[in-house]
Amino acid sequence: MGRALLRVATVWGVSTLTMLALAGLLPDFRLQSADGDSATRIGITAAGGAGAFGVLSALVWPLLVRALLLMPAFVLGLLVFVLNGSLLLIALSLVPDGRGTAEPETAVVVAAVMSAASSATSTFLTVRDDGAYRRRLARMADRKRRGRVGRDGADGHRPPPGIVFLQLDGVGHDVLRDALSGRRPLMETVADWARRTHTLTPWRTDWSSQTGASQLGILHGTNADVPAFRWYDKERGQVVVSNRPTSAVELQRRAVARTRDGGLLTVDGASRGNLFTGGADQLALVLSVAARRGRHNRSRYGYFAYFSDPANATRTAGSFVAEVVRELGQSARARLRRERPRVKRGGLYPFLRAFATVVERDVVVAAVLGDVLSGRSAVYADLVAYDEVAHHSGPRSRDTHQVLRRLDRAVELIAKITEHAPRDYRIVLLSDHGQSPGETFAARFGLTLEDLVRAGCGLPVSRRAGRTPSGAEAREAARAALHRPEKGGDDGRKDAEGRGPSGPVVLASGNLGLISFPDVPGRMTREEIDARHPALLRTLADHPGVGFLLVHSAEHGAVVLGPAGAEHHLDTGLVVGTSPLEPFGPGAADAVRRTSGFGNAPDIMVNSACHPDTGEVHAFEEQIGSHGGLGGPQGHPFLLWPNDLTPPTPDGCELVGAEEVHTVLRRWLRETHGPQVPAEEFPPTRPLAAPFPVVTSLTQEESP
Repeated sequence: MGRALLRVATVWGVSTLTMLALAGLLPDFRLQSADGDSATRIGITAAGGAGAFGVLSALVWPLLVRALLLMPAFVLGLLVFVLNGSLLLIALSLVPDGRGTAEPETAVVVAAVMSAASSATSTFLTVRDDGAYRRRLARMADRKRRGRVGRDGADGHRPPPGIVFLQLDGVGHDVLRDALSGRRPLMETVADWARRTHTLTPWRTDWSSQTGASQLGILHGTNADVPAFRWYDKERGQVVVSNRPTSAVELQRRAVARTRDGGLLTVDGASRGNLFTGGADQLALVLSVAARRGRHNRSRYGYFAYFSDPANATRTAGSFVAEVVRELGQSARARLRRERPRVKRGGLYPFLRAFATVVERDVVVAAVLGDVLSGRSAVYADLVAYDEVAHHSGPRSRDTHQVLRRLDRAVELIAKITEHAPRDYRIVLLSDHGQSPGETFAARFGLTLEDLVRAGCGLPVSRRAGRTPSGAEAREAARAALHRPEKGGDDGRKDAEGRGPSGPVVLASGNLGLISFPDVPGRMTREEIDARHPALLRTLADHPGVGFLLVHSAEHGAVVLGPAGAEHHLDTGLVVGTSPLEPFGPGAADAVRRTSGFGNAPDIMVNSACHPDTGEVHAFEEQIGSHGGLGGPQGHPFLLWPNDLTPPTPDGCELVGAEEVHTVLRRWLRETHGPQVPAEEFPPTRPLAAPFPVVTSLTQEESP
C-alpha cells in the first residue's frame, strides 16, 4: 500500500512539474489569473489541474473508449488526441477561480505531453516493482484471470512450460534468413536465437499461399475447400472473402465440423490478432468472432483493454501519426526516384498501414504480455505489419527492413517478459506464407485478368485494354473462333449462344486468378467451356503473363493447360509437350491436384507466370509483393523452433502444407505437457526474486 501511494504521489508530482513547464513555454496556456499570482499559488493551481486530469483519465477515459468501440479502430486512434485534450480542458475548468485556461489546440498538445510524461514515470517506477508491473500488463489483456499471476507456493514448483507461437505474417524463409545474417543483422534478437537456441526450418504451403488457408490449417487442422483468399460460391451466389467476419466464421465452422476438434488452442489457449480462434476461449482481435456479442468475445474488446489506459492511447496515437508521415515520405521518395515496380499508395492506405504496423502490433503484443504474465499454456498471435508493407513497397525494400527491425523489438520484449512469468515459456516463430516480388499483371501487360477473360469470351473490354497487343489479339482470336467478324455497332454483349449479359466472375488472390460462370450450376468441365467460349482457354494459356490453367475435364479429370498446347493430366500423369508445372518446382502437381478436388473449386483457375531465376510473378491485383498462388518465395514460409523440442519432421524431410504444421505444433504442445492439464490443477508458482528489466518501448520508431 505504501509503495502504491508513493508511485501515485511521484506521478502526480511529475505531471505537476510538466504542466508548469508547459505553461511557461506555451503562450496560449496559463495557470494564473490575469493579474498574476505568486509562485506558490501557481504551483497549487498546477497540482490541482494535474490531479484532476489524472483522476479524469483514470475514471472517464475507459468509459469513453468503450463508447467508441463501434468506431473503426484507426478513427479511434486519431480521436485519442482530441479526447485527451478535452479531458484536460475539463480538468482545468475544475481549478478554482478560473486560473487554468488553454486554447483547444494547445490543450491537445499539453494533454499529450503530460500523458507521455506520466506514462514514462509510471513505467520507470513499476519496472522496479514485480507485482505492480505484472498486474499492469496482465490487466490490459485478461482481467478475469489476473488472480493466477504471482501466486506464491509452499513447495516452490512451477507448472509445465507453455508455448507462445508468434506468426510473422508474410515473412518468407529467405527473407528471414537474410535478416539474420551479417555482422549487424536486421533482427538482432532473432539472429541470436538462431545461433544459440533455435533452428530455422522452411516449410511449403498449399497452392493457396495466403493467411486464410494457412492459418485455418495451422489452427484448426484442415483447410480443405479453401481454394484461394476469395472465391465465388455458386451454391450461395456470393463471393467468399477470408478476411470478412461472416466468411471467417463459416470457414471455421466447417473446419471444426470436419475435424471434430476445437483447434490447437482449445485447452487454456489465447488467440490474438488472428482470423480464427483455434478453439481458444481468450480472444482479442479475432476476425471469426468479430460479429459476436458479449463483453469478452467482441473482436474490439482487445482495443478496449489496451486503450483504456490513456498513456497507451497517447503513445500509440503518436506512433500512428508518425507512421502515416513515414509512409507519405517513403511513397514520395519512391515516386521521385521513379522506382519500379511501383503501385499507388495514396487514399486511405497510409492510415491502413499505420493501423497494421502500429495499432494492431501494440494491441496484440500487449495482449500476449498479459497472457504470459497470466501463465496461459498456449498463445498464438499474428503480427501483420510486414505483410501489409511488403504488398505495397516490395518484400525486400527499405520500408520492410524497418518493419523487420520493429518486429524484432516486439519479439525481444515478449521474450524478456517470459523470464518473469509464473511458468517457463518456449517461443516459436513461424510464418504463414512468404511474398514474391514482381510487377503487376496490369502494369506489365496493360490489361487486367478480367479484361483478358472478357476478351477471350468475345465480351466488351475497356478501350485501354482493347488497344493493348494482348487485348487486341484476344479479341481477334475470340471473334475468329466464334465466326463473328469485326463490324461496326457490335458491342459483343451476348455470349456464343445469344444469351444476355451473363459475364464471368473474375477474382484475384495475389497471382492466382479464379474464373466462374454464375449462370452455370456446378463446376463447368473443360468440354463445356470450349463449347461455350471456344477461344477462352487457349487465349489464357498462351498469354505470356500466365503460367498455367487448371480445369476439370469430363474425360481426363484434372488437367493443367500451358502455352503452345502443353497439358498435364494430373489424374493419370500424362504430359503433352512440357509440363506447365515444371517451372514451379517439386510438389506443384500434388498441390494443384489437391485443390482440384475441392468441392468449391472454380471453373477455371489461373496462375501467373513465374521467372525461374528471380522468382518474380505478376499479381492480378495491385501488389508488387504478392502471395496466393505458386511461384517464387511466396510458397516458402518458415518455422524457428527451440532446440529442446523434437524436429518438425524426421530425417530432415520437407514439411508440406499447413495441416502438417498443425500436427507439428500439436506435438510440441504435448511435449510440454502444458495444455493437456487444466490450468487450475497446476501447482502454485514460486515468487519472483529479481526485479523487472527496463524494456525499450515498442513505439520507438525510425525517422521517415
